[in-house]
Amino acid sequence: MIRILVADDHAIMREGIKQLFALEPGIEVVGEAANGGDVLAALRRTPVDLLLLDMSMPGISGVDLIEHIRAREAAPPILVLSMHSELHFVRYTLKAGAAGYLTKDNQPQTLLAAIRKVAAGGRFIDPQLAEHMVFDAGEPLQGAPHERLSAREFAIFRLLVRGHGVNEIAAEFAISNKTVSTHKARLMQKLNCRNNAQLVRYAVSHQLID
Repeated sequence: MIRILVADDHAIMREGIKQLFALEPGIEVVGEAANGGDVLAALRRTPVDLLLLDMSMPGISGVDLIEHIRAREAAPPILVLSMHSELHFVRYTLKAGAAGYLTKDNQPQTLLAAIRKVAAGGRFIDPQLAEHMVFDAGEPLQGAPHERLSAREFAIFRLLVRGHGVNEIAAEFAISNKTVSTHKARLMQKLNCRNNAQLVRYAVSHQLID
């Protein structure tokens, strides 16, 4: 039996996933979470074989949440189920420690196959995204500037454009203000932005704001 924790901030999505798995032998949903804090709390009290994780939830989420989970002892494998199909999201997610990435527009059979493979210790990438990644890998410098951000820089960038200040980001990542400021300076240089307003315009123009 594969025990799964479903993490998504949309109740309808969670219910649909639970109904799908209820019809599938060998898979059981043993917990659910609507935000990053709930995910961490659920993992502390309930052993699971796989975490099915949405990338965009309130509180700690995305790459930073994955890094937090992977730093734990006996961390479960993580399969990301996301609305985002942009390659940089996939790269940052896998670099942070996720074992698989699947977009929400896939068929249920693909999701079930991904769950079984990841729960068994394998890796799974959305077939269409994997194809794009293979052909894109030969020209890494031809993409948009944000694709050259590190995982941590990208996570900080996403918080900045949502209106979070340096102090808030430092508290959320449990790092110093100076470290956040250093990351901010580097990412602004890479994106050729001089202030937060330009960062927001960049994020909007590249559809990087949820």
